[in-house]
Amino acid sequence: MNDNRKFINDLVVNVKTLFPDLDESKLMVRVEEVVSNFEVEIKTNLNLKEDLIDNVKLYISAKRLEGLSELTLEDYYRELIMFDYKVQKPTVQIKTTDIRQYLASKPNNMASTTGKKLSVLKSFFMWLVDEEIILRNPVAKIKQMKQPKRLPVALTSVELEMLREACLTLRERALIEVMYSTGCRLSEVSGMKKNDINWSSGSLRVVGKGNKERVVYLNPKSAYHLQKYIKECVFSDNNCEYLFSTERRPYRQIQNKSIQDVIEKISKRTVVKKNVTPHIFRRTMATLAMNNGIELGDLQQLLGHENPSTTLRYAAVSEERKHNAHKRFVQ
Repeated sequence: MNDNRKFINDLVVNVKTLFPDLDESKLMVRVEEVVSNFEVEIKTNLNLKEDLIDNVKLYISAKRLEGLSELTLEDYYRELIMFDYKVQKPTVQIKTTDIRQYLASKPNNMASTTGKKLSVLKSFFMWLVDEEIILRNPVAKIKQMKQPKRLPVALTSVELEMLREACLTLRERALIEVMYSTGCRLSEVSGMKKNDINWSSGSLRVVGKGNKERVVYLNPKSAYHLQKYIKECVFSDNNCEYLFSTERRPYRQIQNKSIQDVIEKISKRTVVKKNVTPHIFRRTMATLAMNNGIELGDLQQLLGHENPSTTLRYAAVSEERKHNAHKRFVQ
């Protein structure tokens, strides 16, 4: 059976499932008339296998043009390639049951992890529909998972001081102070540049999510330790434009993993029981600022949140602030 004939038979069978009352012989004749003007070539197994991967690459390119960070794009690509490896189907043949089975394939995953996987798949398939690559969105029927409400972990003032005292180098101390004072994300700290600091105003320009620029601030303590680090630790032949560069030649921008390693080493020198990650300094800045009475809108701008509801998470976790409010207003 040649490809044209197979195409005609498959098409007639599928149409008959939708319209069982149609005259099959007449339908066959009409389809043959149309198909006779075309040369049909059935896709090989290799074509089918690469179909989803090709669409993933198109999606990543489109999102890059929209300004998503390379870190986010890497996460999206990794997740979608994993999905392709598990499903092994052409894009148009993927069904809702395939996606449900994929999400349920690792029952030990936390709800937040599964929720992130679903979010990536929703974005991908919605884009495929918008681009008219597929007509039906197989993820549309899957509801976003209900996430358990957990209080974001922040350091207490005492724990923050313990980490400060555990620093052994000027570089470590400067890094911790800058991360706490600015409340910046890990990628934003990695991308900080020396020339973007305004020492007179204690401000610093950073590039955040979506390639959006904002101004953050150095408190007196962080400015002091940062100047000390720059003066005594940056060698005369270090022409790297980034604020925190590698320690060995050739000097270049420090990577996110290196910052994580530095924070982990400092944490291990203390008795702090919490999981001390670079992001905990961002949470700590926000929580302590809320405890001290910062306006929600001001905190939103400092953190670079596009949606106020994201900032509200920090407002909700400030137990000390709630306690103080109760003591003040409930007599």
